[in-house]
Amino acid sequence: MLDVIGSLVSALKAYSAKLPTVVPLSVMPGGIKPALEVVAAYEQTVFRFRTQGGTSAFRRFNELFLESLEAFEGGRLLSAIQPLLTVLDHLDRMRREKEIAVTPAEEKRMSEYRATLNRILPGNQPELEGAGKGL
Repeated sequence: MLDVIGSLVSALKAYSAKLPTVVPLSVMPGGIKPALEVVAAYEQTVFRFRTQGGTSAFRRFNELFLESLEAFEGGRLLSAIQPLLTVLDHLDRMRREKEIAVTPAEEKRMSEYRATLNRILPGNQPELEGAGKGL
C-alpha cells in the first residue's frame, strides 16, 4: 500500500517541479498537462493497486486513487493531491483504531509522504508566513 502511495507522490512531486510558479490562464487556457508516459505510469500504479487490493481493508481507497488519477491526467495538480492526503488520513485513523498494524518505519514513510504533498500545495512558502492569521 505504501509503495503505491510513494509512487504516486513521487510522480506528483516530479510533475510539480516542472511547472512554472504562475501561468496566466489566458496564456495556457487548458493548463499544463503531464507527459503521456508519466500519466501512463501513474495509471499503471493505480490499476496495479486495484487488481491487488482484492477484498482487503484497503479496497475503499480505489475511488480516491481513481479521483487522483483523473485529476493528474487533466493536469490538475491540487485536485490530484487531495485524494492522496485523504488516503493518508484514513490510514492514520485505521492505525489509531488498531484496524491495521503499522511499523515505526511505515509510520515515518506516511509522515514523509504527507509532508511532501503538503509542500507541493500553495501557501507553504516562507514569504506567506503569517498569512491568514488575521490582523
